[in-house]
Amino acid sequence: MDKLLEVNELTKQYFQGNVIARIVITAADRVSFFIKPAEIFTLAGESGCGKTTTAKVILGFEDATSGTIRHNGKLQTRKEKTWRTEGLQAIFQDPFCTFNPLRTVDRYFHETVQNFRLAGSKQEAIDRIDQKLRLVGLTYKEFAGKYPSEFSGGQLQRISIARALVTDPKLIIADEPVSMVDASLRMSIVNLFKKLRDELGVSILYITHDLATAYYVSDRIAIMFRGNIVEMGSVEQVLMNPRHPYSQLLRDSIPQADPKKRWTTTISLSELEQEEYMRQGCKFAGRCPDVVEACKGPAPTDISIDDVIVKCHKYSG
Repeated sequence: MDKLLEVNELTKQYFQGNVIARIVITAADRVSFFIKPAEIFTLAGESGCGKTTTAKVILGFEDATSGTIRHNGKLQTRKEKTWRTEGLQAIFQDPFCTFNPLRTVDRYFHETVQNFRLAGSKQEAIDRIDQKLRLVGLTYKEFAGKYPSEFSGGQLQRISIARALVTDPKLIIADEPVSMVDASLRMSIVNLFKKLRDELGVSILYITHDLATAYYVSDRIAIMFRGNIVEMGSVEQVLMNPRHPYSQLLRDSIPQADPKKRWTTTISLSELEQEEYMRQGCKFAGRCPDVVEACKGPAPTDISIDDVIVKCHKYSG
């Protein structure tokens, strides 16, 4: 199977106001991408660009307005969400919200083993849990009987990853998994993702606004802005030679430890987030330094340039 997950023309709309004065916000607008087995694919972009909304629809937490999702070659529908039983797990941004503070963390693991019928005895369950914990640098003895408050944020995030691994998933959706842990622990977590890909063949949908870790860990990357994927391709091509003006802006905004390369560009934020979402034509036109009259007309279409997909009127002529 060359495509473990395939998202095609996925659209998710939200409505504000009432029947008389209703505003439609398209949080994900005809989003299309695929993930191959043993691949780390990244959705990157600023807060509010539609990354998490896309993940929620894939996970079945939200219903798509239109579009299709295929997982393991099977079409997901409202009645049958294949992610529940066919090797898909999630890791969320805030490890402190992942676990109930009044429950010991080992109960989550044992319930998962029991619900998925992964062990025939309590000792077999403990052995399986211990095996997954060791993959993230912990042991069963270290966390058994303890509450979330007895762990650091980094430990809890690694425990979250271990819990996701209990069912032997082939795809993990990791939504900003390193944004709330110390900088010193970020590399250990992204290195773990690479280990899972290389040694266990696990694919990961990595959602982040951190281009530094995205460049380090990803095979391919898609840059999102206001519900649209504006550029997609190999991480080397997209981040080292960005073509879309928004991708260029993101890459240039990465801090560098060089006083001669201080940020001097002024970014105009004259439009509110809602206004950008509702803009006709290119949604980045209000900030784009290369804006032309065509950007205010029909929305740009996807254009292929050296195996990179770009949504920009600059390349349509």
